[in-house]
Amino acid sequence: MGERLSIGFLGAGKMATALGKGFLKAGLVDAADLIASDVFEAARSSFASETGGTATSNNLEVLQRANIILLAVKPGQIESVLTGIRDTATKGHLFISIAAGVPIAKMESCLPTSARLIRVMPNTPALVGASATAYALGSHASQSDGDLAGRLFSALGTAYPVPENLLDAVTGLSGSGPAYVYMIIEALSDGGVAAGLPRDIATKLAAQTLLGGARMVLETGIHPGQLKDMVTSPGGTTIEGVHALERGGLRATLMNAVRAAAEKSRKLGQD
Repeated sequence: MGERLSIGFLGAGKMATALGKGFLKAGLVDAADLIASDVFEAARSSFASETGGTATSNNLEVLQRANIILLAVKPGQIESVLTGIRDTATKGHLFISIAAGVPIAKMESCLPTSARLIRVMPNTPALVGASATAYALGSHASQSDGDLAGRLFSALGTAYPVPENLLDAVTGLSGSGPAYVYMIIEALSDGGVAAGLPRDIATKLAAQTLLGGARMVLETGIHPGQLKDMVTSPGGTTIEGVHALERGGLRATLMNAVRAAAEKSRKLGQD
């Protein structure tokens, strides 16, 4: 990938740790080239123990030791954090923000005029190499910066460049989506238990079923509706189950969840 990468995180929470572990697993960086800062000792300790990287309470130390700076603090903390590092930021730093909802323009206003910035929306399956990520370039980020971000996050799953105005929708869909999927798996497992299956088998069958269905969509390129029709034989068990899902409003509920989360992302950015 050219020059040696050194990756720093401002914020050492669960997402930073997941991304750090993902970059390590993908062989993109060594533990010696990972550093994170956080005001909470527990977060620092967890990041250091799980990644083998360095943890500090000093944001400026991260900028001194890393050339790629991931902004992994809560959206409401972004402005104060960026203002605090403004005088230390250089043209050699590439800033990558994973703060949900915070617009590029707001972040650029807190940094030096020429700061290179990319706004990214990943999700936690980065930890197992199955992240779904989208990213948008700031006004001073080059195409090579975008290519680097694409390589970083593609190594953790899939990554797609999008216009910034679509990132709130991405947040509502794939950013928040793992939680929806876990709830579906839990509910399917509950149904299996209600039908007589042991809990451990029911949960594994439910999870594998979602995994298999997802792979069918991705690897065959067939529309999900067509794949559903391939399983639903006339008068059979599957169409009976599909009918029950329709009565319960499954599709409308999931659509509402995505739209609600996307709207919350937009509000976070405005606030």
